[in-house]
Amino acid sequence: MPGTQLFMRKRGFTLVEIMIVVLIIGIILSIAVPQWIRARERSQARACVSNLRQIESAKEQHAMENNLPEGAACAMADIWPIYIKLSTEPDCPSGGVYTVGAIGERPTCSIVAGLYPHVLP
Repeated sequence: MPGTQLFMRKRGFTLVEIMIVVLIIGIILSIAVPQWIRARERSQARACVSNLRQIESAKEQHAMENNLPEGAACAMADIWPIYIKLSTEPDCPSGGVYTVGAIGERPTCSIVAGLYPHVLP
């Protein structure tokens, strides 16, 4: 009988062992999740800045080909898809809204605050 109790006792995990495993998983998640969120925000900001550079370059090409003066109005419809070779209109991966601006002005994104702002350097 004593051998049977020992066998039954070794079959499962104790509450303390389970709590330790849950604690370790919690610690790992508390370290990993914020890093993952920061990396995601940083990559979205970089993609947005890349889109802004494409918009700026397309505006310059549009202005040169059409002899537009500094300050002339320019809209996304003027430059996409003619000068920006993407299958869809460029959009901010974080959900921001692009403002193309006039010729000579830099395009902007509505997300300008935060740890990784979406602005051209």
